Amino acid sequence: MASIAARAYSQSFQSRPNTTLAFTGGSFNALGDFVAQTYQNTYGKQEHTGSPRYDVDRTLRFFCFGFAISPLIGRWNVFLERQFPLHAVSGKVSLKALSKRVAADQIVMAPIGLSLFLGSMGVMERRTIPQIKEKFADLYAPALVTNWQVWPIAQLVNFRFMPLPYRVPFQSTCGIFWTLYLSILNSKEDKKQDREIQPDPVSPTSFVALALFGFCLGN
Repeated sequence: MASIAARAYSQSFQSRPNTTLAFTGGSFNALGDFVAQTYQNTYGKQEHTGSPRYDVDRTLRFFCFGFAISPLIGRWNVFLERQFPLHAVSGKVSLKALSKRVAADQIVMAPIGLSLFLGSMGVMERRTIPQIKEKFADLYAPALVTNWQVWPIAQLVNFRFMPLPYRVPFQSTCGIFWTLYLSILNSKEDKKQDREIQPDPVSPTSFVALALFGFCLGN
């Protein structure tokens, strides 16, 4: 079964790489939020009496973000592959090039990806500009520090052992637990802001532009 799924993915990636990465990343992101909500509804502290409700819109937001960002990550992986080739003339793996890949990913892409996550979630949740700024102030620094504590090892394995077409799926698989963390973190911030008075929300059109950019990049 696993070999059939891998073959189907490989064929889809060869013919439609951006579409394949988009749906793969979106699906894993949605799965991560599903796990997060299941955990929160089962073990988390409930502020209200009655059965907890599953937030379908929240899962859809995570799917949309994964759908939009995954083709961009795929392009980034291609850039790293060309910029820091791992195999020298001797055929041995260059640990220096591997370290540069991980460093570039964590110094450049990690802050950008986290910024896109917080910004796009704020827009899709129809938060105001002040609320989005507050979300960045509350969540960006601790989330980035946590990212630097857990992702370098995962990316070291990813860049060293995974073929290029499978790096986004591998990252998305590991990212289920990262999405669980971000989902719970973002949910706590949402509950905090929901208790505040909300002015007119910002327009969601900017996220549509982000989604189109991520999906169409490289076509």
